[in-house]
Amino acid sequence: MSALERSISFNKTASPNRRAMINSPRVVNRFRWVSRRFQVIVIVGFVFSFFGAIGGGYIHVLPSLSQTFFQRQGLFNHEGSQRNCDVLIGNWVRFLVPAYPLYNSSECPFVEQGFNCLANGRRDDDYLHWRWKPKNCDVPLFDVRSILEKLRSKRIVFVGDSMSRTQWESLICMLMAGVDDKKSVYEVNQNNITKRIRFLGVRFSSFNFTVEFFRSVFLVQQGPGPEHAPGMIKSTLKLDMIDDISDHWIDSDVLIFNTGHWWVPSKLFETGCYFQVGSSLKLGMSIPAAFRMALDTWLSWVDNNINVSRTRVFFRTFEPSHWSDETRRTCNVTQYPTFETDGRDQNLFSDIVMEVVKNVTVPINVLHVTFMSAFRSDAHVGNWSDHPLFADCSHWCLPGVPDMWNEILLSQLFTHK
Repeated sequence: MSALERSISFNKTASPNRRAMINSPRVVNRFRWVSRRFQVIVIVGFVFSFFGAIGGGYIHVLPSLSQTFFQRQGLFNHEGSQRNCDVLIGNWVRFLVPAYPLYNSSECPFVEQGFNCLANGRRDDDYLHWRWKPKNCDVPLFDVRSILEKLRSKRIVFVGDSMSRTQWESLICMLMAGVDDKKSVYEVNQNNITKRIRFLGVRFSSFNFTVEFFRSVFLVQQGPGPEHAPGMIKSTLKLDMIDDISDHWIDSDVLIFNTGHWWVPSKLFETGCYFQVGSSLKLGMSIPAAFRMALDTWLSWVDNNINVSRTRVFFRTFEPSHWSDETRRTCNVTQYPTFETDGRDQNLFSDIVMEVVKNVTVPINVLHVTFMSAFRSDAHVGNWSDHPLFADCSHWCLPGVPDMWNEILLSQLFTHK
């Protein structure tokens, strides 16, 4: 029964004296005001309940969008334990906040021109507004001032191929955004950023730390083959010997390795490069078997040379390319991340890395980026490089996906030992 119906019923059964009192102008007006107010409250309550139910269903049905909303509002609990955070499991969510992307490539002198996609003609910037959200935890938002202080007087070293160099460039630009005097950040040998130099080091003089890159695409030594080797052998990978520049990797505070993209026939057998162990050629050895042996050599070197009480060691797994066919002639860069990985979330090299480090005594932090990167066909360089005639579905635009690798790296570095 509505409030209006109750008031009518009440009037019909009231005594004459009571009826006279209710029918007086003052009481009637007061009663009508109360009745209308009650109806307004009921209507407003219904409206809020309706939209609350709709909103709840919206958040339940579209969790990724609700995560994006809460991230934009800064409501995620970033103080939850990162120890149990499996970055392999999660999804990319839209992330529209003024602080992201974390830097402008055109304002960072340490980004190669070939990775600055917007400056090279890319018109859409949707690829810049996605952030990785692990399922059971959160990657803390990047606080550049805090990170700069924590890196004071440290030495960070990246070792690997061009993907490692891209991550190195990304980290420098992320950190440089928080430095007031940009001239206080410089390459120690005044070198331009190029793929041809085996060593690049950028010093943040105001904070007394360096971020260095050593080019070592296989991690093990590559050199001429043994005497009297068949004519097809131009060089060999000495799987039992670490790269001859490895002495420069020691005495760092953070050491990040990667390898994988050069372990393919086109970079090995088709160029006359084969495998060697000791003085013996291993002409019949498969690439995966050689990769595993090289990792065993690397791991032994870490065990014998790295002071793990000082140095945190990371190994970043293989990040997938997004070529449209095996011949790598077609590069289809999408506008948004894909919903399916098309098998790119599985990689034999990444599996070997996980197996090799599984039972070691040396503490190795594995940055397992294979799965998360498999969805990002939108974030490759494509035709927006400094050589637009040559498409690139291996390397990444900057800013972009490598920034997220670095956010995960820093969160693991500073959240727990």
